[in-house]
Amino acid sequence: MKILLIDDSIAYRLAQIKVFSSLGITDIDEANDGKEGIAMLKKNGFSYNLIMLDINMPVMSGRETLKIIRKINKTIPVIMCTSEAEKHLILECISHGANNYLVKPVNKDDLTNKVLPIIEKSKTG
Repeated sequence: MKILLIDDSIAYRLAQIKVFSSLGITDIDEANDGKEGIAMLKKNGFSYNLIMLDINMPVMSGRETLKIIRKINKTIPVIMCTSEAEKHLILECISHGANNYLVKPVNKDDLTNKVLPIIEKSKTG
């Protein structure tokens, strides 16, 4: 399983990496913003099984990044991560193709519960 973390917070990326490592997932790439994330996706041929995408970032927001990802690839699961729990923002991301969302700060159980179905699906096909 290969994961791409797109988040401007190094501390948050490290926290996610710790959770993924506890699940046995170590093939993880990181991007500081949406522009860098899109470049990594293109460079790696959209070969990721999951994208964890922050909403509020400099250079290119998560919403803009999600729209670009979905224009190019509609199948990679994307979980949006936000410090804002506003329902309209979450619904907007879902309408643009996000598969799920997490509200920061994310705890290990919440992240695991959102990611485990995607991990299981990637193992079966």
